[in-house]
Amino acid sequence: MNEYFTVESEAGMRIDKYLACHLPNLSRSHIQKLIRDNLVIVNQKPVKANYRLSLYEQIEVMIPKPEEPEILPENIPLDILYEDADIIIVNKPKQMVVHPAPGHASGTLVNALMYHCGSDLSGINGVMRPGIVHRIDMDTTGSLLVCKNDMAHQKLAAQLKEHSITRIYEAIVHGNIKESEGTVTAPIGRHPTDRKKMSIHTKQGRSAVTHYQVLKRFGKFTYIRCRLETGRTHQIRVHMASIGHPLLGDKVYGPSKCPFGGLEGQTLHAKTLGIVHPRTEEYLEIQAPLPEYFVNLLQKLSKN
Repeated sequence: MNEYFTVESEAGMRIDKYLACHLPNLSRSHIQKLIRDNLVIVNQKPVKANYRLSLYEQIEVMIPKPEEPEILPENIPLDILYEDADIIIVNKPKQMVVHPAPGHASGTLVNALMYHCGSDLSGINGVMRPGIVHRIDMDTTGSLLVCKNDMAHQKLAAQLKEHSITRIYEAIVHGNIKESEGTVTAPIGRHPTDRKKMSIHTKQGRSAVTHYQVLKRFGKFTYIRCRLETGRTHQIRVHMASIGHPLLGDKVYGPSKCPFGGLEGQTLHAKTLGIVHPRTEEYLEIQAPLPEYFVNLLQKLSKN
């Protein structure tokens, strides 16, 4: 896959920094390797990482197709909320990655699904992400939709694109939210310096909207419900942190020290998932019960 750019306003910027801004899905180290391998061409000539751009120069980036490792089925128990011939909705636990990635080659939801479903998974997203329409973070629990065939995948991906899928989360955040409800509308993009994080990014971010409602206040913490209009990476985590109420347990966007031990990341649960069924065309809504750790934490906060 090749990417092409014309330098329009970033004259004097180093080529590696320029590409890091314009190719947010690639890490800085990946970009520098492409440069070392002479796969970054400026005005038809390969350049070094410290090359500084001039106005209107033409850039071509040749990105080799990644080698896809063999993904093996694994007999991992699944908490199935709903299943039929077209779709399966699972209640994902904490610490489970959705699909294989560097550092997580096994033990993922995809490995478990391949064991449970066999060959009955949509192939649209390739061998690394069979059946996967959307994702939730490793430490986020709750309902996640998987497609068993390409027909279901295409129809549900269209619903996701037009923001017609109901996605409601519950979370506990730091601080006392004064208003009973509100909306955060702020674009989200890759963090300009930390490529593992997302941030409010007015220039290169994608539009993102989160509606929140207070369910209960605990003084220093607030129990909330969030409804997503869009589904950007880390959306609720970034949006709530941006208004001064990061999620409890979220050490990436919130305090580095958590007042409650053993949370294993942010206190966030994908409670409700609603779709128009791809075959019956009837509305289907599934509720994922709160995990035990979340219930216990609410009880503990209620006693304080």
